[in-house]
Amino acid sequence: MGRIEKSREKYKQLFGDGAPATYATDPDFQDILSRFIFGEVFYQGNLDDKQRELITLVVLTTNQTLPQLKAHVGAALNVGLTPVEIKEAIYQCAPYIGFPKTLNAINEVNEVFKAKNIPLPIESQKQVDEDNRFDKGLSVQVEIFGDIIAKNRGAVPANQKHIQDYLSAFCFGDFYTRGGLDLKTRELLTLCIISTLGGAEGQVKAHVQGNKNVGNDKETLITTITHCLPYMGFPRTLNALACINEMIPEN
Repeated sequence: MGRIEKSREKYKQLFGDGAPATYATDPDFQDILSRFIFGEVFYQGNLDDKQRELITLVVLTTNQTLPQLKAHVGAALNVGLTPVEIKEAIYQCAPYIGFPKTLNAINEVNEVFKAKNIPLPIESQKQVDEDNRFDKGLSVQVEIFGDIIAKNRGAVPANQKHIQDYLSAFCFGDFYTRGGLDLKTRELLTLCIISTLGGAEGQVKAHVQGNKNVGNDKETLITTITHCLPYMGFPRTLNALACINEMIPEN
């Protein structure tokens, strides 16, 4: 099967029978887009469609391309992702892109859920409380990154210690500990979010190592960044690949 047939089949699976509105105004552009994304990229490497849609959701959220995000929330449900998994992927963006952009994405998700009669709020995935969010977050940090965390915390100046505390309690305590997505998935999505941001190569390298530590191999990381390409473009894709190759050299 060629990429034209593959793209039609994949598009129907994700979005149903309708054709993109762009075909009426920009058919050449839509052909290039559909055949590349849905006829090539979706078939490259070792990810399943659920993983691919989670990745797409966080990249579109990071980019704040909200009309496309809304369409992919429907696609995510169509390939079998649960409302909990979709919400948790969006929530995972907050420490990296900030609350306002995450709230914009949450609003889009909620509109789709309401249209499909999915009751809100969905069940809580919270697994920490005020007394243990720091300790549980620090524990997850150490699980992902190892001894470097204690070293980083010990080296920070006193007037910046609160940032390290926030990282442990808020980023890792409030989000990474939640149910709905496992640690390998959260760490993979984080790599996509910070790669999409651009200019965060130091953090990309750290999270390449983190992904390796939690069991996501180089092939998975390359496929993941490849899947981000149509949504974030070549410059950020190539930068992320350079980080992967630096941290996990070939051979």
